[in-house]
Amino acid sequence: RNRYYKKSTRTAILKLREMEDGTEAKKFLPHVISMIDTLAKKNTWHNNKASNLKSKLTKFVTKLSA
Repeated sequence: RNRYYKKSTRTAILKLREMEDGTEAKKFLPHVISMIDTLAKKNTWHNNKASNLKSKLTKFVTKLSA
């Protein structure tokens, strides 16, 4: 079960990073952050890893939107 959530989250992150449209990325970001939080909550990923990922993705989307 953990493997499924981990893989689907990684795929979602890749999908987000490949986006070129800022508005689309902004809409998709909360979904990805929610998935990351779920993995951190279940201790599949460490809390710091989750925080770092969320920070990087948020920066990416902000830069894309500007």
